[in-house]
Amino acid sequence: MRRTRILTAVLALAAGLLAGTPPALAAPASAKAVIAADTYTWKNARIDGGGFVPGIVFNRSEKNLAYARTDIGGAYRWVESSKTWTPLLDSVGWNDWGHTGVVSLASDAVDPDKVYAAVGTYTNSWDPGNGAVLRSADRGASWQKADLPFKLGGNMPGRGMGERLAVDPNRNSVLYLGAPSGKGLWRSTDSGVSWSQVTGFPNVGNYVQDPTDTSGYASDNQGIAWVTFDESTGSSGSATQTVYVGVADKDNAVYRSTDGGATWSRLPGQPTGYLAHKGVLDATNGYLYLAYSDKGGPYDGGKGQLWRYATRTGTWTNISPVAEADTYYGFSGLTVDRQHPGTVMATAYSSWWPDTQLFRSTDSGGTWTKAWDYTSYPNRSNRYTMDVSSAPWLTFGANPSPPEQSPKLGWMTEALEIDPFNSARMMYGTGATVYGTENLTNWDSGSQFTIKPMVQGLEETAVNDLASPPSGAPLLSALGDIGGFRHADLTKVPPMMYTSPNFTSTTSLDYAESTPNTVVRAGNLDSGPHIAFSTDNGANWFAGTDPSGVSGGGTVASASDGSRFVWSPAGTGVQYTTGFGTSWSASSGIPAGAIVESDRVDPRTFYGFKSGRFYVSSDGGATFTASAASGLPGGDSVRFKALPGTKGDVWLAGGASDGAYGLWHSTDGGATFTKLPGIEEADTIGFGKAAPTASYQTLYASAKIGGVRGIFRSTDKGASWTRINDDAHQWGWTGAAITGDPRVYGRVYVSTNGRGIVYGDTAGTPDDGGGGGSGACSVTYGITSQWSGGFQGDVKLTNTGAGAWDGWTLNWSFADGQRITQLWNADHTQSGAAVTAKNVSWNGKVAAGSSVSFGFTGSWSGANSEPAAFKLGEQSCAVS
Repeated sequence: MRRTRILTAVLALAAGLLAGTPPALAAPASAKAVIAADTYTWKNARIDGGGFVPGIVFNRSEKNLAYARTDIGGAYRWVESSKTWTPLLDSVGWNDWGHTGVVSLASDAVDPDKVYAAVGTYTNSWDPGNGAVLRSADRGASWQKADLPFKLGGNMPGRGMGERLAVDPNRNSVLYLGAPSGKGLWRSTDSGVSWSQVTGFPNVGNYVQDPTDTSGYASDNQGIAWVTFDESTGSSGSATQTVYVGVADKDNAVYRSTDGGATWSRLPGQPTGYLAHKGVLDATNGYLYLAYSDKGGPYDGGKGQLWRYATRTGTWTNISPVAEADTYYGFSGLTVDRQHPGTVMATAYSSWWPDTQLFRSTDSGGTWTKAWDYTSYPNRSNRYTMDVSSAPWLTFGANPSPPEQSPKLGWMTEALEIDPFNSARMMYGTGATVYGTENLTNWDSGSQFTIKPMVQGLEETAVNDLASPPSGAPLLSALGDIGGFRHADLTKVPPMMYTSPNFTSTTSLDYAESTPNTVVRAGNLDSGPHIAFSTDNGANWFAGTDPSGVSGGGTVASASDGSRFVWSPAGTGVQYTTGFGTSWSASSGIPAGAIVESDRVDPRTFYGFKSGRFYVSSDGGATFTASAASGLPGGDSVRFKALPGTKGDVWLAGGASDGAYGLWHSTDGGATFTKLPGIEEADTIGFGKAAPTASYQTLYASAKIGGVRGIFRSTDKGASWTRINDDAHQWGWTGAAITGDPRVYGRVYVSTNGRGIVYGDTAGTPDDGGGGGSGACSVTYGITSQWSGGFQGDVKLTNTGAGAWDGWTLNWSFADGQRITQLWNADHTQSGAAVTAKNVSWNGKVAAGSSVSFGFTGSWSGANSEPAAFKLGEQSCAVS
């Protein structure tokens, strides 16, 4: 239903933040802010899904082991016990934000603990970094990286084809990777540690979506699309001899090697005029199935075919379930039932209207049935029922006319997999969720099967703006692709996104500080209004009227009492209105495209920023005057906010490495600004409830302080800062929005670009510095994930004494021979069963009543009991 992936929109909105590079490292300021550490618990505000899932991969040798890849939001592993997904790439940091785009994923059938991810978001200039192959020996709990000499495109055209990354099922030290941009086929022979180009591979691909696109986004060669091994042509420990490779070339789409990759040739007799999105091999019956489309996807595709290649005879058979002349879509999703290899399924991925289509054959493609058929047009008969009660927003609030239905079966359905151990379970990805069924075999018996979201834990929204009002719902969000939500309960999926109207992307929102039931949002819509209002705290909405020339949402601000609004939409200049936007007047004295915000006390005072200049209006937005303030960032990568409760108190964050960059504060309504020392970079600023011992509201920022990139908190007006995230929780780029909660001290809401809305809660009181020494302590030890031979654990150490610690050392012993393989947020040594963990440079100071946490991965066999005792130096700690 949503044809535009959000990051492209964010690129334009960020005015270069992502379209070029995230801000590079700036020179450190001469003064350093004081940095401490705190222990936070991080969760997602539940939405469940929200973006395109182009790949689902089941392990072929271990039951219930499955992974999903997203185009901008990382990778996930399925947790069978809870029927949820757990994120695997939250450790990707700011400078490597492009590695949250996963173009391919491979799970090792020989050693199921091993998993690989090919990462990189764009092949053009939008992503400044090259791609990489990440490898894990503990199912994604920790990763090592092999950098590549070229870019990868997890969010590029053609990203639903694949899988481009594959592990040899007989000799698992051998992997292949298909590259875009004319870079060819690559191979690793040392389990992904190093890679080299397969120089003998004859075709690097030639298909581009749009050769005229000067941005390089749609004009890049989509390259090598997939790699498939014929496992029957090898034996355990010996390289598989026959390998098939799909190439983005309509005349030469499939190549084969029969000598373990030494030589390659075009597969003779193959169909032409199409791109092979998928190549799935049934080694039992000797069939290679191919799903063809005339376009690369995931949005386009007008014609398609399905073919079967007999690997033993070389015979090609067109097994298309629909005559080519009757298709208005391409085929992509393709899977074989490994329990019953004659059963094959495929998707019409680009059938946007009235719905996607699923096809199923139980005779190797000889005959097919459909998930739905017309009875008498426009009426449909479905083989399935849909239950979206766990994520009711998937109806999009729609009430369409037949033959459309709500909720839809899907769109952009390029990922389709039958569980190799369970013929009754199938999962498939759409542009908004992962759907699945656990009674798929009802299809063949003539009874209906039930499709439900199988997406809990997988959060893939891109966040443009956040607000936490002082009353009403704790969180309001502005999201790409699905508009945004009112979260009355952070732990539950909201019933519906904003409607009346449904923006494709909400770009900005605000509430009236003194009357929080009044809310305004602005956004993008192909046709219709670009602004909407609510008088019940975002529960219900009504559209405003656009002034002439509006083409996009831009930014919007509400007066503190909700009596008037200032709007800076795309396509025209800044506008103001009294009431709810039935008519607008042009503001004077402020340039088009300015960012606008409101004073949180004076309802007639509004602020603006554009290209290094700060603007102030004292007449409700009718006229603005440029401030004399100088030294502010020269570009437009800026976000600023006025402090609730104090007139004229403004904080401004932003900049770039080639100019001013950091955090500024004004106490005179923007007439002057003071740059805070010690903050090398800052990209967002937000406010939350004051600390128990503080009178000024708590500050939150996505920033670089003391050489460390992270999420920071200050309880003393910016004099000192506490890093509240850690290296395991970075979420790539977090520069769009941040806000504290005005009702809960320490709670912060963080925007991500593909990992949804992350919120954190503190485990202790504010860090107040202080002297060294040791005191009473308590330890919480928990195993957060466990698998055959491996596990992941967390340790929380709390200072229960009266004095602060200046450095700490924690000791314990494992009873069952467990070994730590990796530990983060502390230094560690292990001798036999004895483990010693010591603070690192930034988390040694722990105030009385505060906590510090670290995590680790380890190995085990036989048993994995928890340690019985912990000591802080020589002092025993209470264990909970």
